[in-house]
Amino acid sequence: MSAPVKAYFETETGDTLTFMFNPETLSVTRNVAWKADGSPGEDAPSVTYQYGAAGEMSFTLWFDTTATGQDVTIYTNQLIELTRIDEDLRRPPWVQFKWGDLEAFKAVIKTVALKFNYFAAGGTPLRASAALTLTQFADEASYPLQNPTSGTRKRERIHRVQPGETLDRIAYTAYGDSTQWRVIANRNRVMDPLRLPPGMRLILPEREAAARGG
Repeated sequence: MSAPVKAYFETETGDTLTFMFNPETLSVTRNVAWKADGSPGEDAPSVTYQYGAAGEMSFTLWFDTTATGQDVTIYTNQLIELTRIDEDLRRPPWVQFKWGDLEAFKAVIKTVALKFNYFAAGGTPLRASAALTLTQFADEASYPLQNPTSGTRKRERIHRVQPGETLDRIAYTAYGDSTQWRVIANRNRVMDPLRLPPGMRLILPEREAAARGG
């Protein structure tokens, strides 16, 4: 019998956070804003489409370190870190929920509600739950939760700039075409393509989007 596949977060900064236990349920909400225009004498108003609001996803994660006696906050604090401002991005990073063949839209963490429900005799927390609510980060040509092979979507990678690298060299390595540096510059709002600070994280659009010019 094969081992169960663990769900995880893939983050904008290129890190991976694997969950200790898989969630039991997933709740996905797709919001659409409509404006109701009614008048006296009408049984029901007419509605006008306004905009597609950000989708939301919620689930609960469980943590248990009773077998090792470790402080469970070692694991719960990793979630809290994803709500803190990244110095390069100047905001918390987006995350993407993935579980085997399933993946969700890129989202930011809106709420982390932690509950510690079991403690060692000395007060060390050993069990906890985290109720998470994620809000969609950007418009994407995908459903809230899907198998990525079942539809078309834009895929992006993260590249960390090495000392001496320039955008044209990065573009050649990523796409085999140094002229695609403009696509990377536009996606990341880079003002000077020849002067990139080492350690800077760049989002590299998918190869097809780069070939089309973004």
